[in-house]
Amino acid sequence: MTMESIARARTAFRENRIPKHYSGRAHLITVIGFSVAVAVANFAMLDDVTPLEWLTIPLTFLYSNVAEYLGHRGPMHNKTRFLTGIFQRHTVEHHSFFTDEAISFDSPRDYRAVLFPPILLVFFFGFFAVPVGAILYFLVSSNVCYLFVFTAILYYLNYELFHFCYHLDPRSRLGHLPVIRRLRRNHVAHHDKALMTRYNFNITYPICDRLFGTYYGDGREGQDTTISGMARDRAKR
Repeated sequence: MTMESIARARTAFRENRIPKHYSGRAHLITVIGFSVAVAVANFAMLDDVTPLEWLTIPLTFLYSNVAEYLGHRGPMHNKTRFLTGIFQRHTVEHHSFFTDEAISFDSPRDYRAVLFPPILLVFFFGFFAVPVGAILYFLVSSNVCYLFVFTAILYYLNYELFHFCYHLDPRSRLGHLPVIRRLRRNHVAHHDKALMTRYNFNITYPICDRLFGTYYGDGREGQDTTISGMARDRAKR
């Protein structure tokens, strides 16, 4: 995509998908606040956890990594009959708004192009975490249920925050963190139109990408990848 086409895609998204009174900072705070509140509430309900029950945390972490991978590689990048909205938002809109050449936000209003809408947070929590937690509660133990929900919601928060940081200016304080710099390379490569349907589907830790042979280590870092920054770079040449 040319810089002009990226700019047009961003303008269209901002006009059609971002409400007039939208606040990116409020959106981010809502995601963090809800996730932390759920995690704290579930952790507070634990009672006399056994060593075997503590294994719920690493098992849920791995389960979440697989779910992240399959969800991203599947409906987010492959149009299906019942999940066309997810494909539209991710492959069509998100990957047009951000490319490997223009990966960063221009302003906090652009957070809308990365963070899941709050209604989806309620949907995922209500239709996935709660039913699985309920099954574990009745079939295994209450502690396993609470540890599952605790780990799953923190993994979701980890996903959102890492993804958010990848799209910050890489020269910013958060964007310059070593772990973010390293993982951003994977995500920038994924935003290459030629690679996005084949490589780097883990947004967080590339465990499944390495297991299933879809890991591609590449990308750009340490440069201003906002639209305005790219334009300035081109003007200097």
